[in-house]
Amino acid sequence: MFLMGASPLAVPLPGPGGIMVFSGGLVLTLRSSAKARRIFARQKRRYPRTGALLDRAMRRRSALRRIARAREAVQID
Repeated sequence: MFLMGASPLAVPLPGPGGIMVFSGGLVLTLRSSAKARRIFARQKRRYPRTGALLDRAMRRRSALRRIARAREAVQID
């Protein structure tokens, strides 16, 4: 949570510092908190395009499985 809160302080730094700090905090929070995972899953269902983008950005296993299934479906058709 500290990293996500500190990300606005890293925005003025050159480069994408704020994004990296926020995403690192989000990954650590999702790995350590069951409540955060439930909230994240609920938001992914509500906003599927944004959720898919976040999954790909965080290189989550579930996103990689979904991409592989979609590729297989295209190859079969």
